[in-house]
Amino acid sequence: MAIDFHHKKMSNGLTVIAECNPDAHTAAVGFFVKTGTRDEAAAVMGVSHYLEHMMFKGTEHRTGDEVNRQFDEIGADYNAYTNHETTVYHAQVLPEYLPRAVDLLGDMLRPALRREDFDTEKKVILEEIGMYDDRPQWRLHDALLERYFRGLPLGYRVLGTTESIEALGVEQMREYLQRRYGPDNMTVAAAGRLDFEKLVEELARATGHWEPSGAVREYAELRPVDQQETLEDERVSRQYLAMMSPAPAAQDLRRYAARVLADVIGADDGSRLYWALVDPGLADEADFSYYPQDRTGGFIGYASCDPQRAEHVEKVLLETLDRMADRIDPDEVERAKNKIATLATLSGERPGGRMRSLGGQWTYLGEYLPLEVELGRIMAVTVDDLRSLLEAMPLRPRTIVRLGPARR
Repeated sequence: MAIDFHHKKMSNGLTVIAECNPDAHTAAVGFFVKTGTRDEAAAVMGVSHYLEHMMFKGTEHRTGDEVNRQFDEIGADYNAYTNHETTVYHAQVLPEYLPRAVDLLGDMLRPALRREDFDTEKKVILEEIGMYDDRPQWRLHDALLERYFRGLPLGYRVLGTTESIEALGVEQMREYLQRRYGPDNMTVAAAGRLDFEKLVEELARATGHWEPSGAVREYAELRPVDQQETLEDERVSRQYLAMMSPAPAAQDLRRYAARVLADVIGADDGSRLYWALVDPGLADEADFSYYPQDRTGGFIGYASCDPQRAEHVEKVLLETLDRMADRIDPDEVERAKNKIATLATLSGERPGGRMRSLGGQWTYLGEYLPLEVELGRIMAVTVDDLRSLLEAMPLRPRTIVRLGPARR
């Protein structure tokens, strides 16, 4: 049977979209909140992620234990995540339990924010920050974004810093919740075997009393420059390198060419960097990725190696990028397209994967793109498209950050 798409905007501004597939065996739903680290003030850095944790600590109607127990009772595959631009709460269930999942998620998004829970969870967040501080790759990634975005909120740390979390108060979180979690700043995406009209009715019961917040996102101008920095740490024994340069935004149709280009340059096997660095044993890891964001985007390259090979590995990585436009093999482009299309199809075959795709598309684009359209655009990318992209965005200017052992 045919897959049908439905869209409705509720009277309070909540957007509801769904792809109904009568042949699916499950249903998935997610609340996509257009808020993240880039919408925070420096003084409350990390509040988006902290608030995500607090959503599972109980509401006026349920304790935290009851929230989790009731998800478990319906066999839900549920979770949440926060990044620089969105915070998402989602669940995948058997179709008959979708109403209960919607009720639970809707209730969760109006948390009680009890001070005792807030204080207890603060210790968890601080432990998480400490755990990631012990991971060189994460510290390098944070440092790279901080340098590249140079003081803009897109360079803030998703977890926040020890200082910002320690200073954060529950009243500041309540103010952030009221300002950023209005229904007019959310999209509810669903996929799988479901009745759209019933879904709308269930959402009206769960969220119809929510008031719009008028939330808007500020878009500060970014002017990337060539810059580099070397960090030393006596706790690390390997050398780590990361670089970032401009790439198409999430709204830019060149995003398809950017995905293919990134795969050709730095996929985990069979890519330019794999053959130049990993296969000959010069580096332990080497990859190159494309990160589309709201009205901006970035290419990020990464490598880790023995400190004695650091200069050579960096030279090879940057030379690989500089020579990329010289010769683009149609066969490697075709391989990259086939792989990307396969991964997109595998994800799209599951209601959970399709729900995440739909929610992301609407949050960034405000439009519906069937899987067939996405696949068609990927497969239509040509060698000339990659050359044109490299001419407009030649993997420069570059921010380069190195992290290695302290020199003696």
